[in-house]
Amino acid sequence: MTTLNRRLMLTTGVASLAVLTGCAGPQIGDYANDRPTLDLRSYFNGTLDAYGVFTDRSGQVVKRFTVVMRCSWTGEDGVLDEDFTYSDGTTQKRIWRLKHLGNGRYTGTADDVIGTALGEARGNAFRWGYTLALPVDGKVWHVEFDDWMYLMNDHVMLNKASMSKFGIHLGEVTLSFVKRPA
Repeated sequence: MTTLNRRLMLTTGVASLAVLTGCAGPQIGDYANDRPTLDLRSYFNGTLDAYGVFTDRSGQVVKRFTVVMRCSWTGEDGVLDEDFTYSDGTTQKRIWRLKHLGNGRYTGTADDVIGTALGEARGNAFRWGYTLALPVDGKVWHVEFDDWMYLMNDHVMLNKASMSKFGIHLGEVTLSFVKRPA
């Protein structure tokens, strides 16, 4: 087999895999009838605590972290002020600025998000897609996030986000959010 044929087979195989995985998997509409119904503006309002892990592509926990979130809304505009504390003692701040567009659709920006995040809520679920500028070993990688949140009850939400670069799965972030009583 020539090098050109091997390249063609590899390229065709990768393209086929991309098409299949692009169609596979859950869609936000799959959760339209699931309860309790998630209203992002209600849930992300007040102070929340989050507990999470980052796992690499083999499933090994690479980092543990906690987050304190102070959230507020003025009309259709929301602010999620997040303070991260990682297991190695480092800290990070991210401030999301959200906009409710109606019909369960949202946009968001943050200083380390490239462009604008797009999200949609249906039933008890919220799907959020964005590119994050992620510092890794002195370099900054632009990493794609496919971020899913599931409301469990009035106080608890679970979050699972897949990270990829150039379509290659890098790992996952798993979080539980706990809303503090008002």
